[in-house]
Amino acid sequence: LQGNIRSTFLMTEPDVASSDARNLETKLTKFVESDGRIRYVLNGKKWWSTGAMDPRCKVALVVCKMDYSHPSCAAELKAKQQRGHQTIVIVPMSHPGIKCVRALTVFGSDDAPHGHAEVSLNNIELDETNVILGEGRGFEIAQSRLGPGRIHHCMRAIGLAARCYELMLERTMQRQTFGKFLHEHGPCREMIADSRSDLEAARLLTLACADDIDQIGAKGARDKIAMIKVAVPEYTSRVVDRAVQIFGGAGVSSDFPLARALVGLRTLRIADGPDAVHKVTLAKLELRKAKKRMQSKI
Repeated sequence: LQGNIRSTFLMTEPDVASSDARNLETKLTKFVESDGRIRYVLNGKKWWSTGAMDPRCKVALVVCKMDYSHPSCAAELKAKQQRGHQTIVIVPMSHPGIKCVRALTVFGSDDAPHGHAEVSLNNIELDETNVILGEGRGFEIAQSRLGPGRIHHCMRAIGLAARCYELMLERTMQRQTFGKFLHEHGPCREMIADSRSDLEAARLLTLACADDIDQIGAKGARDKIAMIKVAVPEYTSRVVDRAVQIFGGAGVSSDFPLARALVGLRTLRIADGPDAVHKVTLAKLELRKAKKRMQSKI
């Protein structure tokens, strides 16, 4: 609470399509000792672990799959189905079994040491105190975190795009081509109008989603959460892309924040679940509501 330490969330894995959490291969093997004591051993590999290499990062929240293959868990193996095995454990970064293998680059940009990392988890001994909420409750925990988290993603995206929009406006009033300031050219004015519209649409959609979360909770606002996660990165990316175009060569350089902003917003269409997954979620929810309306008319 004092802000002295940070955490990292380890979910995505390099060897499987992690947008479907059922594919995860990181295993939490359970052992029941003769005295009834329970212990776990964690093994796996993660990447895109944001902030894992930050010196202030002291704990990792690891999404893993329960493994009841040890003979001491034979009864649980028979009783539990494969679905619902996802569990989240908390692991201290100081544990000798956790290792940051390398810093990852995003479109060639190196964010080390504060960016994303590949992390190996080798024979990490844990006990019941490391398991958050309980075995098999990983989806529940992740969803409670991801809803508000996606609001934050969108808020930051809007703020970033708004700053790029301001720079774009200033540029159009400072640079001239063919005897006119850039803002005096029709195509440039069109880009300004489109950008302002995209920004406002992104703001209002995010505000509506935040209001729904306040009123009916994250679970009830799943449709709008999926909506903003798809729409806001797209709207804000268009704004920044137009700013890059107006800046010309300077827009793709590191002299201005535009290129980095564009990379970040493009990455956001993959982070916290790719667009396609959120569109499927939204479509299912809309169809469910439509079905209920149709049934009520019968």
